[in-house]
Amino acid sequence: MPARSAASAASDAEDLLRGANLRVTRPRVSVLTAVSDNPHADTDQLIGAVRADLGDVSHQAVYDVLRVLTAAGLVRRIEPAGSVARYESRVGDNHHHLVCRSCGVIADVDCAVGETPCLTAADGLGFVIDEAEVTYWGLCPACSSAAAIATSST
Repeated sequence: MPARSAASAASDAEDLLRGANLRVTRPRVSVLTAVSDNPHADTDQLIGAVRADLGDVSHQAVYDVLRVLTAAGLVRRIEPAGSVARYESRVGDNHHHLVCRSCGVIADVDCAVGETPCLTAADGLGFVIDEAEVTYWGLCPACSSAAAIATSST
């Protein structure tokens, strides 16, 4: 898929903000674009991307925007065990994640059995379930290849 232009990315972000009845501001557009362009980025990575776009912006401003975007459902916050919070713009489809135990890379994976059957718990205990988080842990292809090479050479 071809890379989108900065103007196109900003326009998309503005449309999403308006659709969520949020005021369109430069920091919100920049953070939303940064999350979209850097799936599973942590706040430090996002702050770097926003600063590259806007210049000097405070950590608190980025944290505040991430909080607003998450509350509005435009951004999803994930926090795999042992990891800092990470953000993604893929929302509303209840997908899951693969996490490499070695290098920490995170990848999206669709629900294993289709639509969203993982939202049907064996016993929901009266809860109205609207989201399920499944995290698969293992080694990514690069790390598993490196582990195999290291094992065979010893």
